Amino acid sequence: MKKGRISKEEEFYIESNIGRLSVEEISKNLDRDPESVGAFVKRKFGLGASPEEAAAYDLENRPYWSELEAQFTRGELELFKYHWSRIVAQFKDDVVPTEELQVVDLIKLELLMNRCLKQNKDSIEQIRVFEEMLADERNVDKDQRDKEAIFSIQTQINSLKASQESLNRDYRELQVKKNLMLKEMKATREQRVKRLEDSKQTFTGWITYLMSNPEKLREYGIQMEKMRLATEKERERLGNYYKYDDGEVDRPLLTPNTAGENRE
Repeated sequence: MKKGRISKEEEFYIESNIGRLSVEEISKNLDRDPESVGAFVKRKFGLGASPEEAAAYDLENRPYWSELEAQFTRGELELFKYHWSRIVAQFKDDVVPTEELQVVDLIKLELLMNRCLKQNKDSIEQIRVFEEMLADERNVDKDQRDKEAIFSIQTQINSLKASQESLNRDYRELQVKKNLMLKEMKATREQRVKRLEDSKQTFTGWITYLMSNPEKLREYGIQMEKMRLATEKERERLGNYYKYDDGEVDRPLLTPNTAGENRE
C-alpha cells in the first residue's frame, strides 16, 4: 500500500471518480489507505466533512496560512485550526473579512497565552532542579563548598524567578486583550444572551427573511415535511390495537379519529 502525499495523477483520478465510485473503491484502485483518501476528499472537496472540519480545511486555503505556519509550531497550528473551526461554526459561517481578522487575532492571543503557561511550567521545573542542586552544595562541609557553583546556581534561580514574573505579567496582559476582543466581537455568553433579549424581530420580518433566502426556506421546508411524515407514521403505529401482557387489547394512542373504530 502506497504512503506519502497524493500525487497530481492520483488527485486527478480522485476528482474524476469521486461522484461515481466510493472512497473504498478509489482507495483500492489507487492502492491507498481508505482513511487517507477519505481525509483528502474531505479536505479537497468538502464531501462528508462536518461544518467544523470544512472550516478547518478552508483555513488552509487562506493566503495568510503560510504566515501562520512560519509563526507557530505544528502543535500550535492544530490548536489554531481547532479554535478556528469552532468559532466559525458558532457564527454559522456569517463572518465578514474584518471579523475574520478579529478571529485570527483572538486565536493568536490564545496561543500566546498557552506559550506563557508552558514557559512558566518549564521555569518552575528548572527552579526545582537548581534548588535541589543548591541544597546538595550547601549540605557539603563548609570548607569543601564550591562557592562559585553556589553563586552560579543562585544567579540562575533568580533569573528564572524574574522570568516567571515577566511571563505572568505577559499572560495577564494577553488575558485583558483577549477579553476586550471577545467583547468587541460580542462573543461572550452575557452579550449573546443580551442580543437575544434585545432582538426585535417580528413574524413579518422572519417571513421576509425566508422569502429572501430560498435555500434556507427549502431547508426548513424539508425539515418540516420530515417531521410531518414521522408524526403521521408514529400516529398510525400507536393508533393500532395492541395486546398487552395482561391480555387487554387497546390502542396506546386514543384520538378522535380512532375512538369510534371497532376492534378487529
